[in-house]
Amino acid sequence: MKPVHYLYSFSGILAREFQRSIQQRTRFVSALVRPLLWLAVFAAGFRSALEGVVVPPHATPVDYEIYITPGLVGIVVLFNSMQSSLSMVYDREMGSMRVLLTSPMPRSWLLICKLIASALVSLVPVYGFLLVARLFDVLPPVQGYLAALPAIVLTAVMLGALGLILASVIEQLENFAGVMNFVVFPLFFLSSALYPLTAMRDASEWIYWACLLNPFTHAVELIRHTLWLDFSPPAFGVTMTATLVLILTAVICFDPAKKMIGRPR
Repeated sequence: MKPVHYLYSFSGILAREFQRSIQQRTRFVSALVRPLLWLAVFAAGFRSALEGVVVPPHATPVDYEIYITPGLVGIVVLFNSMQSSLSMVYDREMGSMRVLLTSPMPRSWLLICKLIASALVSLVPVYGFLLVARLFDVLPPVQGYLAALPAIVLTAVMLGALGLILASVIEQLENFAGVMNFVVFPLFFLSSALYPLTAMRDASEWIYWACLLNPFTHAVELIRHTLWLDFSPPAFGVTMTATLVLILTAVICFDPAKKMIGRPR
């Protein structure tokens, strides 16, 4: 195989993902509405509840919208990745995923292309949300939007690989919604997306350690730092390591020799 063949296969998968996202306009709208509701309603309620109360520096009522925005970027990526995984289950049921895997390209390359393509598609609702968030006085440096892009893509690939693992072991489409509830919400709420880790530690030590062991926490922190032109080596290291481990696991899970795809029902 020549490099042009790898590039051609990636461009084909990327075009297919973008075409699907264009056809699913309601998916784009829902990806924006969900975090905007959190930003408008939850932040307002948080400010009211904390009026006159001493709280950690990063969670003061004045700048809570600024603090929560990177976490809401994470939830946009999280739900988009899980929905992409849902499409993988549907593709497997309809047979299009099997057709893709029968191409002469290496299976690992095809799956990585799928992950990167889904990550790039998720950038559209993410930056749409960030632009609307400016109406709520969330005004990071203009360079921060570009600086945060690699962190957002890395987070999307990591979560996409996790969703790919789930899609590989779920045999029927009906079972996916239940699994999402046991994966998406713990990942989101047991993280620093809504509250700083210092507040989590003050509330409960075991919740703090659960948040610290959650790779989504470090992905959110990476986005939070880069959006304001900072860099967190620990957050980057944990996110990158988790991404590589999940990608490797996803590739192994989609090995037909292990009968993850097309197993008899």
